[in-house]
Amino acid sequence: MPSGAEVLERWPSNQNDPDSATPASSAAASETAETAIAGRGRLVAAMRRLRWAFAVYAASRLVYLVLALVDTRIHTWSLGRELSNWDGLWYLSVAAHGYGTHVSHIQSNLGFFPLYPLAMWLVAHLLSSSLLLAGVLVSTIGGFVATVLIQRLSAGWWGEGAGKRVVLFFCLFPGSIVFSMVYAEGMLIALVAGCLLALDRRRWVLAGLLAGLATGVGPQAFAIIPACALAAALEIRRRGWRDPQARRALAAPVLAPLGAVAFGAFLWARTGSPFAGFTAQRYGWDERTDPLALLHQETQLAHQITHSQHINLNDVAGLLGAVFLLIALVQLITTRPRVSPAAFAWVLGMGFLTVTSENVPPNPRMLIAAFPALAVVAYRLRGRAFHWLIAGSTVLLVAMSLMSFVGIELRP
Repeated sequence: MPSGAEVLERWPSNQNDPDSATPASSAAASETAETAIAGRGRLVAAMRRLRWAFAVYAASRLVYLVLALVDTRIHTWSLGRELSNWDGLWYLSVAAHGYGTHVSHIQSNLGFFPLYPLAMWLVAHLLSSSLLLAGVLVSTIGGFVATVLIQRLSAGWWGEGAGKRVVLFFCLFPGSIVFSMVYAEGMLIALVAGCLLALDRRRWVLAGLLAGLATGVGPQAFAIIPACALAAALEIRRRGWRDPQARRALAAPVLAPLGAVAFGAFLWARTGSPFAGFTAQRYGWDERTDPLALLHQETQLAHQITHSQHINLNDVAGLLGAVFLLIALVQLITTRPRVSPAAFAWVLGMGFLTVTSENVPPNPRMLIAAFPALAVVAYRLRGRAFHWLIAGSTVLLVAMSLMSFVGIELRP
């Protein structure tokens, strides 16, 4: 048996001495410290990038709140009734009572997709709040996430300066009213922007999952399906079909329709028809696709001007929106560097859906969903021209919002 002295001699002398650490442990500690510093640096950089988007978005929400409060003094409706005007009432109906059990040929909540009211229901139960407050929270947070992602997309296309200009135009565009109401566009645009960002970075499964969620929010999100298909086709063409990484791109278009398919399956089980939602839209709201829809709106507007004392402002907004969309499409084609092909396909898809719709023309709500169209205009206009753009957009924001919160003069 060794003596006590021998035991002490064999015992590691640096057991509790930090200055006598082994080179391996010193290297590990140094690497951990460097990782922590790098992590803090990335966090600080991310917060700096968020600062501009948060400031502009918060200021725009304050503007809308003031407009709503002013409107409550002018009219007799409550603030809650203003925030849930138009489609908000139907989303609240879905969240509170669920869907009907029979195919409806009149206006019913079957015409509204489920993911947004489901999120409202979850938030209301988690926070023990009203469905109205939950709907506004989901919409507002979704709008902020969309703003951040659109800034990142724009900065990737044209640089940080352009990203900041795009954020300013996006937040002060009249269609951004829906981020302060019980509307699904905040969630939808955030999911689509996230999908486009994932496609740019070739994260195909993530892109497909985000697109699949978007198609569970609203029918306009169907335009993301061909965008995913185009991105996948270009990747396969670039790398070759035999490349396994190229074939992974097919995950995006395969997953993209899942939200719509799931909703159709649910409606089939509940009402006996997977197309119950489209039936409600077609017969309840006279919604249908017509290649000559814009021509019909122009004819109606001309008749109103010449033979009627009342002019439907929705027709005016739709025709002006069509002109804006055309200009933006030209800019997207001619601008260098270009947006990604998937983003351009998204704008084309949204444009087709709106200009061929009998009931939902390219109004500000549809245009803000086609956000690359807004982005390219903000990128191309600089200096005094950009200042005039923001001033004009702000004036329209105030005027159109006051008409949208209450009454039926102008849809969001």
